[in-house]
Amino acid sequence: MSLGKLQNTFFEFMVEEDAATAVEYAVMLALIIAVCMTSVTFLADATRDSFDSSGDAIAGAIGN
Repeated sequence: MSLGKLQNTFFEFMVEEDAATAVEYAVMLALIIAVCMTSVTFLADATRDSFDSSGDAIAGAIGN
């Protein structure tokens, strides 16, 4: 491969934006998944605490 062809290939690679776009989408998807998983974890904890409090209140009202 000649030096000129190698330079052209390198410059074409640097100008091409498809690979960068795919990486950007992958990073955005990873961040969205991380936020969703964190939100579900906190929501599950809050829901469990709420049901525990409700159960304790009902048990206290019944006298158990």
